Amino acid sequence: MPRLLTGLLGAAGGAVAAAAGTRALRRYPPGGAARWTRTNHAGRPISLLEGPGYVLGSAAGALAAAVVAGEARDAGPALLATTGAGLAGLLDDLAGDSSSKGLKGHLGALRRGQVTTGAIKIGALGVTGLAAAALEDRRAGRVLGLSTLLGAGVIAGSANLGNLLDLRPGRAGKATVLAGILPALRGEPAAAGAVGAALGVLPGDLAGATMLGDTGANAAGALIGSALVARTGVVGRFLTLALLAGLTLASERISFTAVIESTPGLRELDAWGRG
Repeated sequence: MPRLLTGLLGAAGGAVAAAAGTRALRRYPPGGAARWTRTNHAGRPISLLEGPGYVLGSAAGALAAAVVAGEARDAGPALLATTGAGLAGLLDDLAGDSSSKGLKGHLGALRRGQVTTGAIKIGALGVTGLAAAALEDRRAGRVLGLSTLLGAGVIAGSANLGNLLDLRPGRAGKATVLAGILPALRGEPAAAGAVGAALGVLPGDLAGATMLGDTGANAAGALIGSALVARTGVVGRFLTLALLAGLTLASERISFTAVIESTPGLRELDAWGRG
């Protein structure tokens, strides 16, 4: 099966599954709609159920791409990345508070002896990244070692970056599509699932009716990280991790929204499609 067709079929499956899953969850919200309703940046109510819908859709898309290619086990790292990161984000979505924000805030709370849900999520993303990177390296016949540790950092760092971008309607989804479209078209299961699911939930996100939340944004980022890990070695993983670390540290001092809104091209792309 040609890689292009594999990627397209995986993405299509992810889009359909994510859209249908989100609709079903909003119709029958676990624990009631209020449990999943938050207030967005514009002061309007918005549903977090897009996040679980995204996780379901991306997993379905990654599995579909791998099955079509005749190698179902190739979906293992992607399935682990999206479910692990999604569950870590779900904890923060449903049980988190705003007393500590950002990496600096959560680590500062830990130094004071306070364990926040954000700190738990950071640890969970690290474990998820390590497990997914190890599974990918074992699948590819690589020796587990420094490269695997770097891969874990890439997956966890990408998951965190996805969450940092989920501050305006459609922003994280667009970033996922742009970052994942090329590996998706090459048949990479993680990228196909990530891009397809993003396209499936993007209309509701752009309309301001739903949002990825930590559940979906962490899962999307982890999938993009997993796709990168699948196609890079020590050098590529090191450079990617250095870039992710730089962006994470910059986010503690600089508003990504302010940078985007003051940069021609980025500003128009960010605003495109919003209702």
